Amino acid sequence: MPEPFDRSWKLPAALAAGLVLGGLIGAWAGDRAVLGVALVAIAETVLLLTRIRHETRHIMPPHPTISPLQHDRFMTRSRRIASSLRDLRSAAGSLPDAVVLLDNEQHVRWFNHAAEDLLGLRRPQDRGIHLHERLGTTELAGWLQDGAHEPLNDVVAPGHPNRHINVTLLPFGRRQRLLLARDISHLTRLEQIRRDFVANVSHELRTPLTVIHGYLELIDPEDVPELAPVLGEMRAQSKRMGQIVEDLLTLSRLETQDHVTDERVPMSPLLATVRKEAEALSQGRHHIAVENTAEADLLGSSKDLHSALSNLVSNAVRYTPTGGNITIRWKRTPEGATYSVSDTGFGIPAAHLARLTERFYRVSSSRSRDSGGTGLGLSIVKHVLNLHQARLEIQSEPGQGSTFSCCFGHERLLKPGGPDEA
Repeated sequence: MPEPFDRSWKLPAALAAGLVLGGLIGAWAGDRAVLGVALVAIAETVLLLTRIRHETRHIMPPHPTISPLQHDRFMTRSRRIASSLRDLRSAAGSLPDAVVLLDNEQHVRWFNHAAEDLLGLRRPQDRGIHLHERLGTTELAGWLQDGAHEPLNDVVAPGHPNRHINVTLLPFGRRQRLLLARDISHLTRLEQIRRDFVANVSHELRTPLTVIHGYLELIDPEDVPELAPVLGEMRAQSKRMGQIVEDLLTLSRLETQDHVTDERVPMSPLLATVRKEAEALSQGRHHIAVENTAEADLLGSSKDLHSALSNLVSNAVRYTPTGGNITIRWKRTPEGATYSVSDTGFGIPAAHLARLTERFYRVSSSRSRDSGGTGLGLSIVKHVLNLHQARLEIQSEPGQGSTFSCCFGHERLLKPGGPDEA
């Protein structure tokens, strides 16, 4: 078949392939930003397809094997496809999320209207510029210069100082990148409202709960033997409610902090304290061991680190049956040092591991109530570690126990008894 007609076949085929690919991506992700990627991919294809159409239009008339009717049909089909592609590009331009197409050196090739609003880009003068240079000294510019390997969450929008965005940089086509930015200002406001509500309610509940618990402690069960079981349950529940309020206040404080006041945290005394607390909670029901081989102290908040490390041991005691073993380890690793708590308890199914640090998340509601936990301990641990540039790792298998590890970097380690970094 002649070459011009071959080109006319490639035009709808390329479009169909783009539509199928875009549909698959959108169905897989279910996200309007990814749908934008698909739309932009199709829209960008119009540049190549339009060139093919123009070239074919100039070549076709003199070709002896193509009749005028074939030529007219091809041109009608070509115009229809070009119109559809313009509609698709218009749809991509109208997306509420900012979409910016970059080449391999971060020159701006195309952007939609939302990018003008959120990122402050202007057309046509910003086409072809280096995006990080256009964004100046913003956090987003620094992220781009550093390689943008991970998504950037909750940063100020360069084009709108009163709005916040999440940003992602994705590979696209041959040596190109797509920058996607989503306005999360409404989510940020809702999160702040939630934090304020929790903090205010917790403060308001603290005083009446203290009064109720105080009066319950004044009542001697021996004076009213028939109410002794009721008083015992009331005391236990008021104490638990008080602990929930204290944990909520701690969590509210940690969520509003962006740094900690660094001080030396001697690990040997802290490990001894954590062990004593665990033994008091265990009441001799478990074997508790400590292995300290790191020969290093920590740099950070003594109060917050004690709270985090103690929470992990308390959880191990609560969720390990009588006669089980609990091992507390402080050891060196290639990345720094790790504090871990291993137990021979019930274990946790893999489906729950990713959500364990959510506040009030329960693997088993009945088991949590029986153990007396508040459901906030691991949330506190996560926030404390974030403030210390550390991370929490969880390994668990049902029936085989669990290991919770706090991984600290070299910058947080100090030589015991000295000012130098370990």
